[in-house]
Amino acid sequence: MANYRRIYTGGNIYFFTLVMYRRQAILCHDDIRTALRSGIMETRKTHPFKVDAWVLMPDHLHCIWTLPENDINFSTRWAMIKRYVTKQCCAEKYQRDEWLNKSRVKRKESTLWQRRFWEHQIRDDQNFQRHFDYLHFNPVKHGYVNSVKEWEFSSFHRYVKNEIYTENWGGVGNIEDDFGEP
Repeated sequence: MANYRRIYTGGNIYFFTLVMYRRQAILCHDDIRTALRSGIMETRKTHPFKVDAWVLMPDHLHCIWTLPENDINFSTRWAMIKRYVTKQCCAEKYQRDEWLNKSRVKRKESTLWQRRFWEHQIRDDQNFQRHFDYLHFNPVKHGYVNSVKEWEFSSFHRYVKNEIYTENWGGVGNIEDDFGEP
């Protein structure tokens, strides 16, 4: 089994990737999105954080969070959010008993989320900008749309309104040749 190491330094900015179990393309479904939004709001009541950027893809999500000063507990926040979404949605139509194995049963896990998540601590302004752009460009990278503005499940639209991005930023042939992994 892998030994995952996490860097815990409070009040920092983190980039996260979470994936649906077996890459189920369900994350953009209305009920999942509604539960995810509610789970975030509920979690923020006791464990505040700022969502700097967000994109939902059918089978995974990327986001950037800023945690409060001297707070390092992003793992608890994700556990609370994932648990909330699972309780709201999984029993109804997303639980796949045939996918349960001994390990998932022992850990009382559902068949909604992959067990872990990927996190990266943002190091500086350039690193933030690279992850910020990567996150928003992800629907184009995966071929779901030809332009970032066409993807509705993204904080991109908020940043167009705030004049951080232009509406035509991130179309095929626009920046894709210069855009790599963060």
